[in-house]
Amino acid sequence: MKGVKKQNLPNKICVVCNKPFAWRKKWEKVWDEVKYCSDKCRSRK
Repeated sequence: MKGVKKQNLPNKICVVCNKPFAWRKKWEKVWDEVKYCSDKCRSRK
């Protein structure tokens, strides 16, 4: 994802709060498995 502007990063919708969230560097290797936008939403599943 080097050289990609913030507005061009992939987005997903959180399955708990239904809000969009963008790709983060820490999710680079597990992006396909990410479902929740935050730890708070993950604990409320």
